[in-house]
Amino acid sequence: MENKIPLSVVIIAKNEEVNIKDCLESVKWANEIIVVDDGSQDKTVEIAQGYTDRIFQKKMDIEGRHRNWAYSQARNSWVLSLDADERVTPKLKEEISKTIADPGEFKGFAIPRKNYIGNYWLRYGGWYPSAQFKLFKKEDFRWEEVEVHPRALLDGAWGKLTGDIIHYSYKDFEDFLNKMNKQTTLEAVKWLKDKRRMGLTRALRRSLDRFLRSYLRKKAYKDGFTGFMASIFAGFYQILSYAKYWELTKKKNSSI
Repeated sequence: MENKIPLSVVIIAKNEEVNIKDCLESVKWANEIIVVDDGSQDKTVEIAQGYTDRIFQKKMDIEGRHRNWAYSQARNSWVLSLDADERVTPKLKEEISKTIADPGEFKGFAIPRKNYIGNYWLRYGGWYPSAQFKLFKKEDFRWEEVEVHPRALLDGAWGKLTGDIIHYSYKDFEDFLNKMNKQTTLEAVKWLKDKRRMGLTRALRRSLDRFLRSYLRKKAYKDGFTGFMASIFAGFYQILSYAKYWELTKKKNSSI
């Protein structure tokens, strides 16, 4: 029997019956797998039970807070954080095993991700390597506790790994838009809470800048039509967030 690696893999999931099995298969070499489920109504939990008994039911309120709570359940010091639509490659598995055995001065590591829309790997536009803090010592790492796009906060030096995480980001353009709709709502709420000043001119300027930076400077045009649409969505994110922020501001002012 293969010796398990002393690593806690923490997976955040909700209604992920299509993805969760492949995610779990890719990390079954870890000696602890934790699944934190946000009230799934499909077979996510049933599938996860075939791989681990460390399954927790917890509703996500604030993303950073939710993830920090999940990491606190880990029994190992080293944690690998995954979402159900992510997979660990064999190369990355071997690199993780060697790294946590001898991490040197580092308390955490950023890992590159191959992001997909459907079966297309986005190589340009800033989508790759798109490294994220995924491997860390739990006592030295936490996420900023905000609604959307929390910052990674590490107490110590960090390094970079070369093996990839495969990330099936979006099933298709419709899925991309549906997820962006949810994220822009959270973004608008965050702006309002932070009392951020955001006007139409600034929002339009940021939208155009996002598109141009992705499509031209980061060469998303090399990804063909898929790259073009990903760049369009990058710009649209800003103006849609502003539209929702504008509506929330009007509602708040009218209630005063």
